[in-house]
Amino acid sequence: MANPQDALEHLSSWHSDWSTLKVAVIGLAKTGFSVADTLNELGAEVLVVTESADPELLEVIEVLGIKNLVAPLDELTAAVGDFAPDLVVVSPGIAPTNPLIQNVSAKGIPVWGDVDLAWRLRDRFGSNQEWICVTGTNGKTTVVELTEAMLLSAGVKAVACGNIGKPILDCIRDPAEFEVLVVELSSFQLHYLNEIRPFSAACLNVAEDHLDWHGSFEAYRNSKARIYEGTQVACVYNLEDATTEQLVQSATVQEGARAIGFGLGTPKPSNVGYVDEFLVDRAFLEQRADSALEVASLEDFQGLGVLTPHLLSNIAAATALARSFGVPPAACREALRNFRVSSHRIELVLEKDGVRYIDDSKATNAHAASASLSSFEKVVWILGGQLKGVDISDLIAKFSSRLRAAIIIGAERAEIMSIFAKTAPQVPLFEVTDEKLVMEAAVKLANQAAEPGDVVLLAPAAASMDQFASYQDRGNKFAQAVKNELGGKNG
Repeated sequence: MANPQDALEHLSSWHSDWSTLKVAVIGLAKTGFSVADTLNELGAEVLVVTESADPELLEVIEVLGIKNLVAPLDELTAAVGDFAPDLVVVSPGIAPTNPLIQNVSAKGIPVWGDVDLAWRLRDRFGSNQEWICVTGTNGKTTVVELTEAMLLSAGVKAVACGNIGKPILDCIRDPAEFEVLVVELSSFQLHYLNEIRPFSAACLNVAEDHLDWHGSFEAYRNSKARIYEGTQVACVYNLEDATTEQLVQSATVQEGARAIGFGLGTPKPSNVGYVDEFLVDRAFLEQRADSALEVASLEDFQGLGVLTPHLLSNIAAATALARSFGVPPAACREALRNFRVSSHRIELVLEKDGVRYIDDSKATNAHAASASLSSFEKVVWILGGQLKGVDISDLIAKFSSRLRAAIIIGAERAEIMSIFAKTAPQVPLFEVTDEKLVMEAAVKLANQAAEPGDVVLLAPAAASMDQFASYQDRGNKFAQAVKNELGGKNG
């Protein structure tokens, strides 16, 4: 029997004939809309199916004349069956265990993500566009944004896109005609990925996350591993995370692609790291065996906010990616001087009476929370939310000696309280039971527990959707509660 995927091989370009293709698009958020809009522009016959949709996006889909159905899952499955698509393109948040996906897969219908489609269409304005791809449990967005800034500083027409919030297909079609896409890829997107050939790729770290979606850590790890497949020039890995090096070693890459390590220590040849107060490159220079290029000094990082080891690691990773594309050290340095880390990433909200209030609402998993906690000596820790199937016992045990107190929020409070009772019974616990004024209550409790020299740290180690609209909403409410409680005065 012929492989259905083979029947799509001729669709390898924006300029291919897509008009004979029937495509079911599953999901209608930003990504799903970008897929449907693109395929409609290409002339394909499109059916969008979703259990829920933003009314504004649905209205635009209607105006474009794209067939759609918003209905319960069993009705969507029947509708897709009747439509008999040649291809299904799935939005990244939809798990492979979804009955609709399982039904489609059982019929042998090819399933793509938006990244697969974008890869085939990247020649919209020519064939020279390159992709630099980044994944990792923690730090992806900072590295993608910083790599973009370094490329722009060198005069390269680059854009950060993908999981960062800007759909990759929107950038493919942008009249700006980007030379380089710096693509943030989540484990969800990588799970559905078939084949791309990035110019350079990086996996920053791998730790337990999204186990409820993937089903196991092995499956999550295997999704991350796909980032390196087909890489042309540089496979950038974390010298302090052995798993990332293992992923590079097992990847099938283009001939001549190099393994480039990044870290906080003195770099060996083919690495990027630090010597005293200097960021140095021993990877992308001819005499790397016995010399190094100075890229920047810690003085150049003064505008970056709280300079944690995790941030320094991210800077080294972005530098390695930018240097792989030939960005001069001076352009990297200029970008670092002007760069500002996005909100809710170990962000200082306020300092008063010797206590610092830090917003790291982006710490939606244990690995990210660990990076935060390791940066401070004494912490009043605000944590909790949706744990996504991850056991945070090791995290609590590891940092229990640093905790002045823990303030527990979120839907899984009872589980977290139980973990503390078993692994760190000496830590004072405060439970927030107010479901409406969550952060106001948490900040009041934190203020009561904090002493001069402490850090009140929002690093939830959990997702936010149980009590907040997003991690941004959670961080904003924390910052506002701090300012309200303390009168907005620095001291």
